[in-house]
Parts: sequence; C-alpha cells; structure tokens
Amino acid sequence: MSDAHVRLEVTRRFPFPAARVFDAWLDPRIARKFLFATATGEMVRAETDPRVGGAYVFVDRRDGEDIEHTGEYLEIDRPRRLVFTFGVPKFSADFATVEIDIAPDGPNACFLTLRQEMSAENAQWKDRTIEGWTMILGNLETAIA
Repeated sequence: MSDAHVRLEVTRRFPFPAARVFDAWLDPRIARKFLFATATGEMVRAETDPRVGGAYVFVDRRDGEDIEHTGEYLEIDRPRRLVFTFGVPKFSADFATVEIDIAPDGPNACFLTLRQEMSAENAQWKDRTIEGWTMILGNLETAIA
C-alpha cells in the first residue's frame, strides 16, 4: 500500500458455509437484498457479470434519486476470495479496490474479512465506510438466512 491510499478492514462470522456466503455476492437475486441496498431505498437495478473483467451495477433509488454503484471483478476464486473495484460515479470519479476473503470455520460457518483500499483524498470517509460495510455484512446474513 502506498502513502496515497488508506486501508480499512471489517470482519464478520457467518453461520453459513463459505460457498453460500461467497455465491451471494455474485447472484444478483440475493445481492440486490444487501449490496448497496438501504433501508429506505428501492433497489431498481441489480446486474452482475461474474467473471474476471466482468462488471456489476446496483442502483438504489433513494428519495426519488437513483444512486448507481458500479465496478469490475478483478479476482474470483470461489469460495475463498473475491476482489472488485467499487465506485459511485454520482459522487466521485474515484474507484476503490475491495478484497473479500472467506475462511471456513467448521463445515457450516465461515469468517469473512473485507478490506478496502481508498485514495488518501477520501480518508475522511473511512469511519463512515466501515459503518457502511458493517451494515452491508449484517444485511448479507439476513439475505441468505
């Protein structure tokens, strides 16, 4: 990591097998329920092209305004690792890199560690970003329960 970047990390244990947790990130029917979804918004678009070089887009309508979240899959190693870029073009031209590592914790549970690298210019958003990913991981558990 260079000085021009800030890294954050969020870890959560899931009471589900690693493959089930991993697959939820790439299946738009499940991902639309947790990935970039808000309690007051409406997910109006959820598309994934789950291959290295493939893109994804999720659009959450918030108070009548469409907020697009988009990126590209950089690494897919089922069920252990997923790496993708992430951006919200409406608010910034910057794209962060998100790494997800999933490790089994017995046959029916796993630990997910999410790391994000963001530009130093966005460092003031680190705590809010950690809160956002923590919420998303909580919603992930609900979505696949």
